[in-house]
Amino acid sequence: MTVHLPPEIERIVEQAVRTGQFSSANEVLSEAVSVWQAQRAAAEASQDDRQEAIERLKNFGQTHNLSLGGMTIKQLRAEARP
Repeated sequence: MTVHLPPEIERIVEQAVRTGQFSSANEVLSEAVSVWQAQRAAAEASQDDRQEAIERLKNFGQTHNLSLGGMTIKQLRAEARP
């Protein structure tokens, strides 16, 4: 695979190798992709956790006959923010 990097990114990769942080450009890019994958996985897990919390809140409200006075959770959150 051939990858064409913008000059700024190429300089960053070269500097990382030159300073001894990495032994090769391949190692720099492999690390970058690994970090990117971990961030994506964390973001997806966070979104899943958020959706589960919303569902638990909805179920709790329905189970206990609670009302937000006609407001949505989104409106309530917006009102609570400074």
